Amino acid sequence: MSGSAPKTNSGRFFEDFQLGDVIVHATPRTVTVGDVALYTALYGPRFAVQSSEAFARAIGYPAAPLDDLLVFHIVFGKTVPDVSLNAVANLGYADGRFLKPVFPGDTLSTTSEVIGLKQTSAGDAGIVYVRSIGRNQHGEIVLSYARWVLVRKRSPGMPAHAEQVPELARAVQPEELGQGCPAVELSAYDDALAGSPFRWSDYAVGERIDHVDGMTVEEAEHQIATRLYQNTAKVHFDAHAAQSSRFGKRLIYGGHVISLARGLSFNGLGNAFHIAAINGGRHVAPLFAGDTVYAWSEVLASAELPGRSDVGAVRLRLVAVKNRPCADHPLKAGDQYDPSVILDFDYWALLPR
Repeated sequence: MSGSAPKTNSGRFFEDFQLGDVIVHATPRTVTVGDVALYTALYGPRFAVQSSEAFARAIGYPAAPLDDLLVFHIVFGKTVPDVSLNAVANLGYADGRFLKPVFPGDTLSTTSEVIGLKQTSAGDAGIVYVRSIGRNQHGEIVLSYARWVLVRKRSPGMPAHAEQVPELARAVQPEELGQGCPAVELSAYDDALAGSPFRWSDYAVGERIDHVDGMTVEEAEHQIATRLYQNTAKVHFDAHAAQSSRFGKRLIYGGHVISLARGLSFNGLGNAFHIAAINGGRHVAPLFAGDTVYAWSEVLASAELPGRSDVGAVRLRLVAVKNRPCADHPLKAGDQYDPSVILDFDYWALLPR
Protein backbone atom coordinates (compact mmCIF):
# COMPACT_ATOMS: atom_id res chain seq x y z
CA MET A 1 0.00 0.00 0.00
CA SER A 2 1.53 3.32 -1.00
CA GLY A 3 2.10 5.88 1.71
CA SER A 4 2.44 3.29 4.49
CA ALA A 5 4.98 3.87 7.27
CA PRO A 6 8.44 2.33 6.80
CA LYS A 7 8.87 -0.97 8.57
CA THR A 8 12.65 -1.01 8.76
CA ASN A 9 15.00 0.73 11.18
CA SER A 10 17.78 2.91 9.77
CA GLY A 11 19.09 3.72 13.23
CA ARG A 12 19.28 6.93 15.23
CA PHE A 13 21.35 9.86 14.07
CA PHE A 14 22.85 12.41 16.44
CA GLU A 15 19.81 14.70 16.18
CA ASP A 16 17.55 11.87 17.37
CA PHE A 17 19.07 11.67 20.87
CA GLN A 18 17.84 13.77 23.78
CA LEU A 19 19.35 14.07 27.24
CA GLY A 20 17.56 11.80 29.68
CA ASP A 21 16.13 9.49 27.02
CA VAL A 22 15.79 5.92 28.33
CA ILE A 23 15.94 3.30 25.60
CA VAL A 24 14.64 -0.24 26.09
CA HIS A 25 16.64 -2.44 23.74
CA ALA A 26 15.32 -5.48 21.88
CA THR A 27 15.65 -8.43 22.27
CA PRO A 28 16.25 -10.35 25.52
CA ARG A 29 18.88 -13.05 25.07
CA THR A 30 19.01 -16.37 26.92
CA VAL A 31 22.63 -17.47 27.05
CA THR A 32 23.51 -21.14 26.66
CA VAL A 33 26.46 -23.49 26.90
CA GLY A 34 26.58 -23.21 23.11
CA ASP A 35 27.36 -19.50 23.42
CA VAL A 36 30.13 -20.35 25.89
CA ALA A 37 31.59 -22.99 23.59
CA LEU A 38 31.61 -20.64 20.59
CA TYR A 39 33.17 -17.84 22.63
CA THR A 40 35.91 -20.25 23.76
CA ALA A 41 36.48 -21.36 20.17
CA LEU A 42 36.86 -17.76 19.01
CA TYR A 43 39.23 -16.48 21.70
CA GLY A 44 40.62 -19.46 23.59
CA PRO A 45 40.28 -18.08 27.15
CA ARG A 46 41.61 -20.58 29.68
CA PHE A 47 40.66 -19.17 33.08
CA ALA A 48 39.76 -22.20 35.20
CA VAL A 49 36.71 -20.74 36.95
CA GLN A 50 34.93 -20.18 33.62
CA SER A 51 36.36 -23.30 31.96
CA SER A 52 35.61 -25.96 34.57
CA GLU A 53 32.30 -26.68 36.26
CA ALA A 54 34.09 -28.82 38.85
CA PHE A 55 36.68 -26.12 39.62
CA ALA A 56 34.02 -23.41 39.93
CA ARG A 57 31.82 -25.48 42.25
CA ALA A 58 34.77 -26.47 44.43
CA ILE A 59 35.67 -22.85 45.21
CA GLY A 60 32.11 -21.65 45.88
CA TYR A 61 30.31 -20.86 42.62
CA PRO A 62 26.98 -22.66 42.01
CA ALA A 63 28.21 -23.40 38.47
CA ALA A 64 30.85 -22.18 36.04
CA PRO A 65 29.95 -18.55 35.24
CA LEU A 66 30.10 -16.96 31.80
CA ASP A 67 33.28 -15.15 30.90
CA ASP A 68 32.75 -11.55 32.05
CA LEU A 69 33.53 -10.19 28.60
CA LEU A 70 30.95 -12.48 26.99
CA VAL A 71 28.40 -10.86 29.31
CA PHE A 72 29.73 -7.42 28.36
CA HIS A 73 29.51 -8.11 24.62
CA ILE A 74 25.95 -9.47 24.80
CA VAL A 75 24.75 -6.49 26.86
CA PHE A 76 26.65 -4.15 24.52
CA GLY A 77 25.29 -5.85 21.39
CA LYS A 78 21.70 -5.13 22.44
CA THR A 79 22.46 -1.39 22.37
CA VAL A 80 23.89 -1.19 18.85
CA PRO A 81 20.68 -0.91 16.78
CA ASP A 82 19.48 1.97 18.95
CA VAL A 83 22.73 3.77 19.80
CA SER A 84 25.52 3.08 17.34
CA LEU A 85 24.05 1.77 14.09
CA ASN A 86 25.17 5.02 12.44
CA ALA A 87 28.37 5.33 14.42
CA VAL A 88 31.65 6.52 13.01
CA ALA A 89 33.54 5.01 15.94
CA ASN A 90 33.08 3.77 19.49
CA LEU A 91 35.31 6.09 21.51
CA GLY A 92 35.60 4.81 25.05
CA TYR A 93 34.25 3.24 28.23
CA ALA A 94 34.13 4.21 31.90
CA ASP A 95 32.65 3.20 35.26
CA GLY A 96 31.91 -0.38 34.26
CA ARG A 97 30.95 -2.68 37.14
CA PHE A 98 30.22 -6.41 37.00
CA LEU A 99 27.69 -6.78 39.78
CA LYS A 100 26.45 -10.36 39.58
CA PRO A 101 27.70 -13.53 37.90
CA VAL A 102 25.81 -14.84 34.87
CA PHE A 103 25.29 -18.55 34.18
CA PRO A 104 24.07 -20.56 31.19
CA GLY A 105 20.28 -20.41 31.19
CA ASP A 106 20.12 -16.80 32.36
CA THR A 107 18.35 -14.24 30.17
CA LEU A 108 19.98 -10.86 29.63
CA SER A 109 18.27 -7.62 28.64
CA THR A 110 19.57 -4.08 28.33
CA THR A 111 18.40 -0.51 28.79
CA SER A 112 20.39 2.68 28.12
CA GLU A 113 20.04 6.27 29.32
CA VAL A 114 21.44 9.18 27.32
CA ILE A 115 23.67 11.02 29.81
CA GLY A 116 25.55 13.39 27.50
CA LEU A 117 25.66 14.97 24.05
CA LYS A 118 28.33 17.02 22.29
CA GLN A 119 28.47 18.15 18.66
CA THR A 120 31.83 17.94 16.89
CA SER A 121 33.49 21.12 15.65
CA ALA A 122 33.08 19.93 12.06
CA GLY A 123 29.32 19.79 12.55
CA ASP A 124 28.83 16.52 10.71
CA ALA A 125 28.59 14.26 13.76
CA GLY A 126 28.27 14.30 17.53
CA ILE A 127 29.34 12.34 20.58
CA VAL A 128 26.58 10.48 22.40
CA TYR A 129 27.21 9.37 25.99
CA VAL A 130 25.06 6.56 27.39
CA ARG A 131 24.90 4.48 30.53
CA SER A 132 23.82 0.94 29.72
CA ILE A 133 22.42 -1.50 32.26
CA GLY A 134 22.29 -5.26 31.77
CA ARG A 135 19.81 -7.23 33.86
CA ASN A 136 19.03 -10.92 34.27
CA GLN A 137 15.59 -12.54 34.16
CA HIS A 138 14.98 -11.57 37.80
CA GLY A 139 15.57 -7.88 37.10
CA GLU A 140 18.89 -7.94 38.93
CA ILE A 141 21.64 -5.73 37.52
CA VAL A 142 24.56 -7.83 36.31
CA LEU A 143 26.49 -5.07 34.54
CA SER A 144 26.49 -1.26 34.45
CA TYR A 145 28.82 0.80 32.27
CA ALA A 146 29.11 4.12 30.45
CA ARG A 147 30.37 4.55 26.92
CA TRP A 148 30.59 7.31 24.35
CA VAL A 149 30.28 6.96 20.62
CA LEU A 150 30.69 9.27 17.63
CA VAL A 151 27.43 9.24 15.67
CA ARG A 152 26.77 10.76 12.24
CA LYS A 153 24.30 13.61 11.84
CA ARG A 154 21.37 13.21 9.49
CA SER A 155 21.81 16.82 8.35
CA PRO A 156 25.48 17.86 8.59
CA GLY A 157 25.98 21.51 9.42
CA MET A 158 22.54 22.01 10.95
CA PRO A 159 22.49 23.33 14.54
CA ALA A 160 22.28 20.67 17.23
CA HIS A 161 20.42 20.57 20.53
CA ALA A 162 21.77 21.55 23.94
CA GLU A 163 25.09 19.99 24.88
CA GLN A 164 26.18 18.39 28.13
CA VAL A 165 29.28 16.30 28.82
CA PRO A 166 28.86 14.04 31.87
CA GLU A 167 31.41 13.76 34.65
CA LEU A 168 32.56 10.15 34.84
CA ALA A 169 34.76 8.63 37.52
CA ARG A 170 38.35 8.06 36.45
CA ALA A 171 38.32 4.70 38.21
CA VAL A 172 36.00 2.43 40.16
CA GLN A 173 37.02 2.48 43.83
CA PRO A 174 38.15 -0.76 45.53
CA GLU A 175 35.28 -0.65 48.00
CA GLU A 176 32.88 -0.93 45.05
CA LEU A 177 34.46 -4.18 43.84
CA GLY A 178 33.61 -7.81 44.50
CA GLN A 179 29.83 -7.96 44.15
CA GLY A 180 30.17 -10.18 41.09
CA CYS A 181 32.32 -12.76 42.89
CA PRO A 182 30.96 -15.09 45.60
CA ALA A 183 33.07 -16.03 48.62
CA VAL A 184 35.99 -18.15 47.39
CA GLU A 185 37.07 -21.29 49.27
CA LEU A 186 40.84 -20.82 49.12
CA SER A 187 41.63 -24.31 50.39
CA ALA A 188 40.00 -25.69 47.24
CA TYR A 189 41.69 -23.28 44.83
CA ASP A 190 44.25 -25.47 43.04
CA ASP A 191 47.04 -23.40 41.46
CA ALA A 192 48.22 -26.32 39.32
CA LEU A 193 44.76 -26.78 37.81
CA ALA A 194 44.36 -23.02 37.43
CA GLY A 195 47.60 -22.89 35.45
CA SER A 196 49.50 -20.32 37.50
CA PRO A 197 51.32 -20.24 40.87
CA PHE A 198 51.01 -16.45 41.09
CA ARG A 199 48.33 -15.04 43.37
CA TRP A 200 47.29 -11.53 44.37
CA SER A 201 50.33 -10.75 46.56
CA ASP A 202 52.77 -11.83 43.82
CA TYR A 203 52.02 -8.81 41.60
CA ALA A 204 53.84 -5.52 42.26
CA VAL A 205 52.69 -2.06 41.23
CA GLY A 206 54.68 -0.99 38.17
CA GLU A 207 55.31 -4.56 37.01
CA ARG A 208 54.98 -5.10 33.26
CA ILE A 209 54.07 -8.45 31.73
CA ASP A 210 54.58 -9.39 28.10
CA HIS A 211 51.90 -11.97 27.32
CA VAL A 212 54.19 -13.34 24.59
CA ASP A 213 51.68 -15.02 22.30
CA GLY A 214 50.08 -13.55 19.19
CA MET A 215 46.80 -14.26 17.44
CA THR A 216 46.06 -13.44 13.80
CA VAL A 217 42.50 -12.33 13.08
CA GLU A 218 40.64 -13.97 10.21
CA GLU A 219 37.80 -12.31 8.29
CA ALA A 220 35.21 -14.98 9.06
CA GLU A 221 35.87 -15.31 12.76
CA HIS A 222 35.46 -11.65 13.65
CA GLN A 223 32.11 -11.58 11.85
CA ILE A 224 30.99 -14.78 13.60
CA ALA A 225 31.98 -13.23 16.93
CA THR A 226 30.12 -9.99 16.27
CA ARG A 227 27.02 -11.88 15.18
CA LEU A 228 27.26 -13.97 18.36
CA TYR A 229 26.57 -10.76 20.29
CA GLN A 230 23.81 -9.70 17.85
CA ASN A 231 25.82 -6.54 17.18
CA THR A 232 24.45 -5.14 13.91
CA ALA A 233 26.84 -2.20 13.33
CA LYS A 234 27.23 -1.77 9.56
CA VAL A 235 30.96 -1.04 9.68
CA HIS A 236 31.68 -4.64 10.68
CA PHE A 237 29.67 -6.42 8.00
CA ASP A 238 28.94 -4.43 4.86
CA ALA A 239 32.04 -4.69 2.66
CA HIS A 240 30.29 -2.99 -0.25
CA ALA A 241 29.43 0.12 1.76
CA ALA A 242 32.87 0.07 3.41
CA GLN A 243 34.54 0.68 0.04
CA SER A 244 33.56 4.34 0.26
CA SER A 245 34.60 4.69 3.92
CA ARG A 246 37.78 6.21 5.28
CA PHE A 247 39.57 2.86 5.39
CA GLY A 248 37.91 1.23 2.39
CA LYS A 249 37.17 -2.01 4.23
CA ARG A 250 35.31 -3.42 7.22
CA LEU A 251 36.45 -2.60 10.73
CA ILE A 252 36.79 -5.30 13.35
CA TYR A 253 34.53 -4.76 16.36
CA GLY A 254 36.55 -3.17 19.16
CA GLY A 255 35.23 -5.66 21.68
CA HIS A 256 36.78 -8.43 19.59
CA VAL A 257 40.16 -6.85 20.31
CA ILE A 258 39.42 -6.68 24.05
CA SER A 259 38.55 -10.37 24.17
CA LEU A 260 41.59 -11.36 22.12
CA ALA A 261 43.89 -9.41 24.44
CA ARG A 262 42.19 -10.77 27.54
CA GLY A 263 42.56 -14.32 26.24
CA LEU A 264 46.25 -13.73 25.55
CA SER A 265 46.71 -12.28 29.06
CA PHE A 266 46.22 -15.73 30.62
CA ASN A 267 49.93 -16.22 29.97
CA GLY A 268 51.12 -14.19 32.95
CA LEU A 269 47.76 -13.56 34.66
CA GLY A 270 46.29 -17.05 34.87
CA ASN A 271 44.72 -16.50 38.28
CA ALA A 272 43.10 -13.16 37.38
CA PHE A 273 39.85 -15.05 36.88
CA HIS A 274 37.27 -12.27 37.31
CA ILE A 275 36.97 -8.82 35.75
CA ALA A 276 35.36 -6.81 38.54
CA ALA A 277 35.30 -3.40 36.87
CA ILE A 278 36.24 -1.44 33.75
CA ASN A 279 37.84 1.88 34.70
CA GLY A 280 38.31 3.11 31.18
CA GLY A 281 39.13 2.02 27.69
CA ARG A 282 40.12 3.53 24.39
CA HIS A 283 40.24 2.02 20.93
CA VAL A 284 43.37 3.79 19.78
CA ALA A 285 43.46 2.54 16.19
CA PRO A 286 41.47 0.16 13.97
CA LEU A 287 42.16 -3.52 13.45
CA PHE A 288 41.61 -5.36 10.17
CA ALA A 289 41.47 -9.00 9.12
CA GLY A 290 44.96 -10.38 8.58
CA ASP A 291 46.50 -8.36 11.42
CA THR A 292 48.11 -10.18 14.36
CA VAL A 293 47.28 -9.10 17.90
CA TYR A 294 49.80 -9.15 20.75
CA ALA A 295 49.29 -7.84 24.27
CA TRP A 296 51.03 -6.75 27.45
CA SER A 297 49.85 -5.59 30.87
CA GLU A 298 51.03 -3.15 33.52
CA VAL A 299 50.05 -3.39 37.19
CA LEU A 300 48.70 0.05 38.11
CA ALA A 301 47.48 -0.63 41.65
CA SER A 302 46.77 -3.37 44.15
CA ALA A 303 44.00 -3.28 46.74
CA GLU A 304 42.43 -5.34 49.49
CA LEU A 305 38.64 -5.60 49.41
CA PRO A 306 36.82 -4.48 52.56
CA GLY A 307 35.65 -7.45 54.58
CA ARG A 308 37.21 -10.05 52.29
CA SER A 309 40.27 -12.18 52.90
CA ASP A 310 39.67 -14.59 50.02
CA VAL A 311 40.45 -12.37 47.02
CA GLY A 312 42.34 -9.18 46.28
CA ALA A 313 42.10 -6.71 43.42
CA VAL A 314 44.76 -5.73 40.92
CA ARG A 315 44.28 -2.76 38.63
CA LEU A 316 45.67 -3.58 35.20
CA ARG A 317 46.41 -1.64 32.06
CA LEU A 318 45.95 -4.03 29.15
CA VAL A 319 47.56 -2.82 25.93
CA ALA A 320 46.84 -4.55 22.62
CA VAL A 321 49.21 -4.10 19.70
CA LYS A 322 48.99 -5.17 16.08
CA ASN A 323 51.75 -6.81 14.06
CA ARG A 324 54.43 -6.23 16.70
CA PRO A 325 55.51 -8.45 19.63
CA CYS A 326 55.47 -6.73 23.02
CA ALA A 327 58.79 -7.56 24.67
CA ASP A 328 59.55 -3.81 24.84
CA HIS A 329 56.01 -2.93 26.01
CA PRO A 330 55.07 -0.47 23.23
CA LEU A 331 52.71 2.31 24.30
CA LYS A 332 53.60 5.93 23.54
CA ALA A 333 55.89 7.58 21.01
CA GLY A 334 56.35 11.01 22.53
CA ASP A 335 52.92 12.42 23.32
CA GLN A 336 51.19 10.12 20.86
CA TYR A 337 50.46 6.42 20.95
CA ASP A 338 52.90 4.15 19.19
CA PRO A 339 51.45 3.41 15.69
CA SER A 340 51.15 -0.27 16.58
CA VAL A 341 48.89 0.24 19.61
CA ILE A 342 45.20 -0.51 19.01
CA LEU A 343 43.75 -0.75 22.55
CA ASP A 344 44.45 0.87 25.92
CA PHE A 345 42.17 -0.82 28.49
CA ASP A 346 42.12 -0.15 32.25
CA TYR A 347 40.34 -2.68 34.49
CA TRP A 348 40.26 -4.28 37.94
CA ALA A 349 40.72 -8.05 38.17
CA LEU A 350 40.25 -10.26 41.21
CA LEU A 351 42.80 -12.92 42.17
CA PRO A 352 42.86 -15.45 45.04
CA ARG A 353 44.91 -14.44 48.08
